[in-house]
Amino acid sequence: MLVSYKWLQDYVDVKEHSAREIAEKMTRGGIEIDFVHQLNQGISGVVVGFVKECQQHPNADKLNVCQVDIGEEELVQIVCGAKNVAAGQHVAVAKVGAVLPGNFKIKKAKLRGEASHGMICSLQELGIDSKLVQKEYSEGIYVFQDEVEVGSDALAALNLDDEVLELDLTPNRADCLNMLGVAYEVAALYEKEVTLPTIELHTNEEKASDYIDVKVEATEDNPYYGAIIIKDVKVGPSPLWLQNRLMAAGIRPISNVVDITNYVLLEYGQPLHAFDYDRFGSKEVVVRRAKNGETIVTLDDQERTLTDDHLVITNGKEPVAIAGVMGGATSEVHSETTTVLLEAAYFKGSTIRKASRDLGLRSDASTRYEKGVAQDRVLAAGRRAAELIAELAGGTVVSGVVEQDIFSYELATVDLDVTRVNSRLGTTISIEDAMSYMDRLGFTYEKEDEVLHVTIPSRRGDIQIEEDLMEEVARLFGYDNIPTTLPVGATIQGALTDYQKKRRHVRRVLERSGLSQVITYSLTNPEKAKGFAFELTHTPVTLAMPMSEDRSTMRTSLIPHLFDVLSYNVNRKNQDVHVYEVGSIFLSDEEKLTNQPTEKEMVAGALTGMWLEHGWQGEKKQVDFFLVKGILENLFRELGIDNEILFEQATLPDLHPGRTALIKLNGEEIGFIGQVHPSKQKELDLKETYVYELQLETLLKHEATPVVYQTLPRFPAMVRDIALVVDSHRSAGEVEAVIRWAGGDLLKNVHLFDLYQGEHMEEGKKSLAFSLTYLDPERTLTDEEVTKVHNEVLKAVEEHVDATLRG
Repeated sequence: MLVSYKWLQDYVDVKEHSAREIAEKMTRGGIEIDFVHQLNQGISGVVVGFVKECQQHPNADKLNVCQVDIGEEELVQIVCGAKNVAAGQHVAVAKVGAVLPGNFKIKKAKLRGEASHGMICSLQELGIDSKLVQKEYSEGIYVFQDEVEVGSDALAALNLDDEVLELDLTPNRADCLNMLGVAYEVAALYEKEVTLPTIELHTNEEKASDYIDVKVEATEDNPYYGAIIIKDVKVGPSPLWLQNRLMAAGIRPISNVVDITNYVLLEYGQPLHAFDYDRFGSKEVVVRRAKNGETIVTLDDQERTLTDDHLVITNGKEPVAIAGVMGGATSEVHSETTTVLLEAAYFKGSTIRKASRDLGLRSDASTRYEKGVAQDRVLAAGRRAAELIAELAGGTVVSGVVEQDIFSYELATVDLDVTRVNSRLGTTISIEDAMSYMDRLGFTYEKEDEVLHVTIPSRRGDIQIEEDLMEEVARLFGYDNIPTTLPVGATIQGALTDYQKKRRHVRRVLERSGLSQVITYSLTNPEKAKGFAFELTHTPVTLAMPMSEDRSTMRTSLIPHLFDVLSYNVNRKNQDVHVYEVGSIFLSDEEKLTNQPTEKEMVAGALTGMWLEHGWQGEKKQVDFFLVKGILENLFRELGIDNEILFEQATLPDLHPGRTALIKLNGEEIGFIGQVHPSKQKELDLKETYVYELQLETLLKHEATPVVYQTLPRFPAMVRDIALVVDSHRSAGEVEAVIRWAGGDLLKNVHLFDLYQGEHMEEGKKSLAFSLTYLDPERTLTDEEVTKVHNEVLKAVEEHVDATLRG
């Protein structure tokens, strides 16, 4: 269901709340809003123009030279190739400087020697889907039929300044398949009143029963059928406001009569059908089951073969419509129609569903009948449509409704016990609160102690038992306000702490990256207890009664034992080893241990050999520094701290002097990454090996920014590349940090794609090339906006890292 934000204002006053606020409120209230569509797709500079003159282009047969009044002092000349352009038309004009969907900018131009200062637009060029454009404007420009002011905003006239909420309804919430139902929902959430349409139907003194008779044979399938006659109808285009509302709801305008039935369908949720009375074939409507093998040509010009499971509307002789699904081609309203037979009926949902499924026909009408329509709105919707046809198509409504009515329904009554509500929800809602919620929903009730006897309106067929009412109470009370409690008892299982959850997540991320977990001993020998990569400043913790020399000391680093794992595998011809470990190290600041040692949880990894090898493709990838760095960057990103991490080049014992970095979190050193020094590799009898070690406790206890997943962007990004000349000692990460800071919210991605040093480069300098991606998820950016931010980036790198653009 697509709901126009501006149309919604007709029924409930929520102008102080934006469409996105309403979407958020409805989603939290139980009705999910998938998207909020902006009908303006980045358009600006489009006004209403009046074509004063239109002449054949002197140098082109298919072009016209138009003089157009756009509300300015002078007329503008526009060359237009549309076949339907002519003098005397009000049209949508994109002025010079205007922007159309796709960031298409209108500039001055010359077409075959004639100057053109703007563009006369079609609806498709303004971003309206072709399937929603009425047939007469499917090719060529759009011509306003209603009175519009020259120079005024064409987007407002075409409703392109509206927003549309897309509701993802569950099957039980059929009440929101119409504007009034959505209005009741929004009014309940915001404690507002619903304004219903006023129906003032004026009729002549004739009697509809003189025109038509109604006979229902299949009364179980069709308990109510009403026929209204409107004469002297002039079929033509609908007014612009009606067309706009239909297009916002995803329906293409056809003609005023048909459009009105679709409009009331969207407004009331009640399907209607308009027949051409003069082509109906008789003065009798007979509703019956179809005969096996009976055929009908439907509005889509397809012949359908029916069975006795299907319900049809007939003229007493042959079918003229498949009830609740689709009308027949022989009796459809067309441009010559003068008298309309308007059907307002209630059909059994299961019968309609059967026909729709059998025939492969699913329409807006069948969808609503299948899910259930409000019984008390059937005739009201018919009267509303008749009033609009009289108003917009100049018709005269004949007095009376010819109907067959064996409708016998009673509104359901459901008891709501507030004590049980509080027991189920864990709340302390009072009886007065419950009464307030029922009032907001528009439900009537009688109070008896702590119980409300609630009468359910027919529009809410989903409410049948007390639990359904409890859900309504919970929705309006607010799901976020319901207190959370843990179950108690001896057999209740425990739960993971936040720290434990994060630690488990770290394991999953590393395993997804291709590393295998290992678990090694916490006890080691004195040699390995000297640590790795750092000079040991702590006193190793030794055991008073060790089992062996090799297990006499508590470890101070995880990496020495990871080397044992690598050696064990390499010695057994497993050359490609990628492992990690989560474990504790033990440190003490005292020579004579009198207190318990400090225990720190760490995560470390060691990788050697091939990372990727496709023999038949000849593709190979050796483990290298950047591969390991990428694994850690992915881990930091998953933890939500990637923007706070810095890799800083360093020289550490036992690590390669040019392939080693310290890892810092907000300036605090938390670990290292690097290649094992060649001499150490030789000592361990290992090939090229890379290791890392991080303080896991510091990582997991850090208050990280929550990881938020975003929808794929619906608007195009703009990419700018820059090559910066900086001092050789400057790291790419340092420059990137300045770029990200200066780029602000519009800069979504920074990617280093080139490093150059050597010939043609000044001594002591290097060139770093970055690709910068700018994007606004809510709209299309202009070149001017991106250039402004981009210049700020260039200014920042010049000031903070002494960078200059490479010539």
